[in-house]
Amino acid sequence: MHKKNLVALVVVAGLRIGAASPAQEVCLPAPRLLTIMPMGGQAGTSFEATITGENLDGVTELLFSDPRITAKPKVSDGGKSDANTFVVNVAAGVPEGVYDARVLSRLGVSSARAFSVGGLPQVTRVRPNTTPATALELKPNSICNAAMTPRSVDFYAFQAVKGRRYVVECAARGIDSKLSPVLIVADAQGRDLLADRRGGLLDFKAPADGKYFVKVHDLTFQGGPAHFYRLALLEEPGTGPAPRQPSTATVSSFSWSEDEASKLIKVAETEPNNQHAQAQKITLPCEVDGRFYPAADVDTFEFNAKKGEVWWVEVASERLGLPTDPFVLVQRATRAGATEKLVDVAEFNDIPSPIKPSSNGYSYDGPVYDAGSADPLGKLEIKEDGVYRLQLRDLFGGTRSEARHVYRLIIRKPAPDFALASWALHMNLRNGDRNALSKPISLRAGATTALEVVVVRRDGFDGEIELGMSDLPEGVSACGLKIPAGKSVGTLLISASESASAAHGVAKIFGRARIDGKTVTRPCRLASMVWPVKDASQEIPNPRLVADVPVSVTRSEGAPVTIAAAENKVWEVKAGDKLAIPLKVAWRSEFTGAAIKLTPMGADFRGVQAVDIPLKAAGSEVVLDLAALKTPPGEYALVLYGSAVAKYSYNPEAVRLAEAEQRKAEQAAIAVEQTAKKLADAAKVAPPGKKKEAESRVQEVVGKKKAAEVAKADAVKRMKAATAAATPKDIVDIVVTEPIRIHVVPRVQK
Repeated sequence: MHKKNLVALVVVAGLRIGAASPAQEVCLPAPRLLTIMPMGGQAGTSFEATITGENLDGVTELLFSDPRITAKPKVSDGGKSDANTFVVNVAAGVPEGVYDARVLSRLGVSSARAFSVGGLPQVTRVRPNTTPATALELKPNSICNAAMTPRSVDFYAFQAVKGRRYVVECAARGIDSKLSPVLIVADAQGRDLLADRRGGLLDFKAPADGKYFVKVHDLTFQGGPAHFYRLALLEEPGTGPAPRQPSTATVSSFSWSEDEASKLIKVAETEPNNQHAQAQKITLPCEVDGRFYPAADVDTFEFNAKKGEVWWVEVASERLGLPTDPFVLVQRATRAGATEKLVDVAEFNDIPSPIKPSSNGYSYDGPVYDAGSADPLGKLEIKEDGVYRLQLRDLFGGTRSEARHVYRLIIRKPAPDFALASWALHMNLRNGDRNALSKPISLRAGATTALEVVVVRRDGFDGEIELGMSDLPEGVSACGLKIPAGKSVGTLLISASESASAAHGVAKIFGRARIDGKTVTRPCRLASMVWPVKDASQEIPNPRLVADVPVSVTRSEGAPVTIAAAENKVWEVKAGDKLAIPLKVAWRSEFTGAAIKLTPMGADFRGVQAVDIPLKAAGSEVVLDLAALKTPPGEYALVLYGSAVAKYSYNPEAVRLAEAEQRKAEQAAIAVEQTAKKLADAAKVAPPGKKKEAESRVQEVVGKKKAAEVAKADAVKRMKAATAAATPKDIVDIVVTEPIRIHVVPRVQK
């Protein structure tokens, strides 16, 4: 029988090299949106927003992950559009939440920046407010967008009514900010009444009518555009948990299955239930919605179970975006007269990361993404009939009394499934490189990029998972290298053909597997670094899940090198034979060294010899000895990738344009200078009746002369900046070949 088992040959060259040269940079420039101000808005309103970023020349569009949020470039009175300012429209009915904003630039689609939508009126701070006298007045039930003033305290004032409850929240980390907020409520004399240095939330009951201040500052008094925040002032009735603004999703949250939880009967946790004698009785299967509150809270649940039953126990809390560490202990309770005996049956702690993350914050000995979670997920096997008790606590909750620290406890029958997450592959450059970069899927024509895909297997599922991608722009293709049975990691390759037109779109990544005889398809979430960190020894990288999967192609520059099979076909070979695949190479940049080394890896092809591609060679060859490799019949994908150091010049076209603008400005200045001299000479000999008019013309042209000199200086400045940016630099990056399809057919038995 012919067996289809799409697997991968992934060839890695030099990915784990020694110290990078101090003159080398890592990773080709990618467009990155760094700030958008304001970083949110009220549904049903329009407003101006200003952006900043890296490598954002040629910006044409501001895009959002929800099509109901739109933007158009701001147009001046003279009809010229401002590349950095947009008029944003948030349609009425857009749900409250955090969306992703991106721009489309010369190099394609940028990395994402969080953009919040809510139902409250919003303002943007435009003047300094670093003293009580300059405090910005806030109205209850409103939000202010601002960036933290460096080495200062931002002041806000509000009027409160005695006895009313006010909630002050500073959203920061949950919306991509670098700010670690400290919040203080002070009275009208500036005396501090209540402070929070950890969670960005104050729950305040006004002791008297009057004026109060909210003080905001960074924990270490840092500030600037990257330390933005949304300060909400709410007048909140009742005594329940204080509401919080929506936040982005952590990488760990991809493994939480909301669909599975929604199928279960919901039970509300009821206090008191700390002690075994107070255990809350539940019937399995079920979902319990509860809180780790007050401090040192232990919630105890009791249920009956029969020998041979298998249950899966899962808790969601950390994956809901909370700073919690749930722990589950299951015990069997028996009685001998009045004495109760408890026997430990199972403990459930953290969900391990599917792949060991880096041990030091940058890509050193693993990815800079940790897909594991502090939430528990485990199998409970019942060995004896009886009464069982489950105790749930937060290991971090001994001294914290936070009513917002909720959890969802799931106890269900086995439902084998899986969840997927992916991120751009990083190089492991030991010692010399400490970057953790946001890498949008912005492809140069002729480039292939690689995503690492990891799986959290649920409820015992252990099968293989095929990976794929849909809704790609024209000229872009994807090849999924499956996650083998029992393994945790696969690879997804995304290629833009050399002839691909400039385009962009929103794609989908998915995984497909057979579970209980049925084909199941699950979406794959994409993760990215919130900020491009060039030295993780100075700044801790902070990744998150993004809302969608934009893919773009740029034709403003091509990939430094494209390596592909000499023929675009499926290469067929009989099992046990040798297969020689010629490679063609298109060089577009100068490279350092003598050759690019391609070293095979992968379970089925580890014995393949390394391939050297001499610099400037038109091609090379990779040889597969299927007899030595013992490769069975099937379909395979061969992918070669390695590292290389290219001489890269950033946007040389900008130098030509800047040079032309400089010449134009110089010629304009010369023309104005000549006109000024002629008018000055004419004014000297003008008759008395026309002298005043002549002198007026001289003054008019003097103003034009000054403007021409300013324009000339600006043109020179732009020319210098463009020239400096275009100066060739050594950049080390991953080079990935286009996937090569191989069909191994059975040998005909004689």
